[in-house]
Amino acid sequence: MSAPRAVVVITGTEVLGGWVADKNGPWLAQRLGELGVVHVSTVVVGDRPEDLVTALSNARDRGVELVITSGGLGPTEDDLTTRVVAEFTRRTLALDEALEGRIWSVLEPMSKRWPGVDQAAVREANRKQALVPAGATVLEPIGTAPGLIVPPPEGEGGPTIVVLPGPPSELQAMWRATVDLPELHAAIPGAERLQGSVLRLFGIPESDLAGTMRAAREEGIAIDDLEITTCMRRGEIEIVNRWPAEADATGRAFEAFVADRHGDALFSADGRTIDQLVLDGLRERSWTVGTAESCTGGLLAGRLTDLPGSSAVVAGGIVSYANAVKESALGVPREMLEAHGAVSAEVARAMAEGALEALGVAVALSTTGVAGPGGGSEEKPVGTVFVAVLARDGGLVRRLRIPGDRAAVRDRTTTAALHLLRRVLAGERDAA
Repeated sequence: MSAPRAVVVITGTEVLGGWVADKNGPWLAQRLGELGVVHVSTVVVGDRPEDLVTALSNARDRGVELVITSGGLGPTEDDLTTRVVAEFTRRTLALDEALEGRIWSVLEPMSKRWPGVDQAAVREANRKQALVPAGATVLEPIGTAPGLIVPPPEGEGGPTIVVLPGPPSELQAMWRATVDLPELHAAIPGAERLQGSVLRLFGIPESDLAGTMRAAREEGIAIDDLEITTCMRRGEIEIVNRWPAEADATGRAFEAFVADRHGDALFSADGRTIDQLVLDGLRERSWTVGTAESCTGGLLAGRLTDLPGSSAVVAGGIVSYANAVKESALGVPREMLEAHGAVSAEVARAMAEGALEALGVAVALSTTGVAGPGGGSEEKPVGTVFVAVLARDGGLVRRLRIPGDRAAVRDRTTTAALHLLRRVLAGERDAA
């Protein structure tokens, strides 16, 4: 039996128009792959009933077993997904009184915070969220919008439709509660949960992986039995490898081959990001960290504090964009700035030393560079960046040349800084 197939339909004029980026489509595509379901396509449609009907009809005509929709479940006039899906599957809508009561129990305390709001009107407007197509399975709301698993029309073929809310946090939590339901698995017969791994590499070009794939075949590894995806993300290479149970030996052999061939570049074999690795390393050593940033303008501190639990190890940061702030806040000597320029190894080191003292941390990171589009020179063209990571017993200072536009240079500088921090945490130091 061939693997079941699925189409994801993202609804929302704000997504179609580009005002809001779609985070649900890529996330759902990954979850479908984990289930062994072939993700055929992701379609984005506006808040127009006829467009959603067209997307559902196209999916049915392609013979897919599953359609997942995202969005259009709110109380306003443009939230039409449930009604359209009910009509498409020829199922009548009926108010689920118990569900309506559960929704109101969430909404009522919230509505009391709004002075002068007519609570009866609010409840009436939200009753549409408790309308359920006959024969559908209700997915309990994470916010106020329930989801649905709606079977195809009685006696007819067609996909099962899983209706999920639009906010990513609600959608993800609801999917996790849905993924093991028998109603879902009945719609995807033959789906087999795949095993897999995520390998992360830094410091080599993505083109090197083409040679790795050829070499793996030459070694007799049947990589065609695996689902291998590679991509460049924030200056790193990510290799996602999935396989069915019968190909486990092949999957593990490929992992080992990559680790042996790219041992110096492979920094994560368990899927953890560099952000997670440095946070774990700081915790293990009970180290605190601080930042002194120029060209990244606070992006590095923001990235260090993105993960939960970072407050235990991140003390703070100083954005010293102007030379005067480098002098006053970090103690960088004016003579050094005049002699070497703000974009230099000497200033990067002095900024990190200043942050060590000013913030009282165990390790400090600094960034200074030419992010562009202007400001470059023959000696220091756009993309020239200096990064320093210093602990109390020394550290690393590096000059980098980072390609791309201003946003790419700034973002990839944060990646490079975190990788230097990982190396310092591992004990690596420049010679005195």
